[in-house]
Amino acid sequence: MDVIGVIPARFSSTRFEGKVLADIMGKPMLQHVWERAKQAHQLDDLIVACDDERVAVAARGFGAKVVLTSKGHLCGTDRICEVVNPIEAKVVVNIQGDEPLIHPTMIDAVARTLLEDNTLLMSTIIKAIDDPRLINDPNIVKVAIDKNNFAIYFSRLPIPYKAVNSDVKLPVYFKHIGLYAYTKDFLFTYKNLPVSYLEKVERLEQLRVIEEGLRIKTVETKYDTIGVDTPEDLEKVREYLHSGGRTGEGREEADEAGQSS
Repeated sequence: MDVIGVIPARFSSTRFEGKVLADIMGKPMLQHVWERAKQAHQLDDLIVACDDERVAVAARGFGAKVVLTSKGHLCGTDRICEVVNPIEAKVVVNIQGDEPLIHPTMIDAVARTLLEDNTLLMSTIIKAIDDPRLINDPNIVKVAIDKNNFAIYFSRLPIPYKAVNSDVKLPVYFKHIGLYAYTKDFLFTYKNLPVSYLEKVERLEQLRVIEEGLRIKTVETKYDTIGVDTPEDLEKVREYLHSGGRTGEGREEADEAGQSS
């Protein structure tokens, strides 16, 4: 197959245990992620990778293909590697289990980017920040990109910094959305890269790729998400959906391609 999507879904999250099963409008959060991912055209298969029978039971209940993995994995990347190791695939998409508003075009965009250029190893999603309040929020990861849309750096601080005497009136800030695609070969290379200095400083795993001198292609989307790290984030998602939000729903939207930044 060309593309396989994996949703790592760990029950024992440090900041919010059991969040993947938290209720959102009558469904566990994981089901929202899975239903949106199922709308992606590029995925040949979709698997939920979990380490807890409670998550496995819930996922099977809404029709997902499930693989129970080792409880000893330190990160989602290791869990994904266990799942895809015996599977023949060109591209692996890491779909976070705590992104209930993920849009299927994001998945299609990162996968297609690698399928169309065999020199690329890894791709991810970015979105221009519209709300100025998010620029200084350390929970919103920012990314600076070069003219070819490769990531230069990821940070919890505002990048680029606007100097007082800068003649740029309105710098563009990009939010990083934690959706990744890798070639299968590179996924295992990535897994074995040592934890890097900048990764430790910023607590951002993707920085080990840049520190290794490798490149991450970015793809811009017009859709936003709300990643759920805390109960407060969960309430934001509930409020958004109750107010009529439709992010990630509908084949008509899924047909719209992600736009290159």
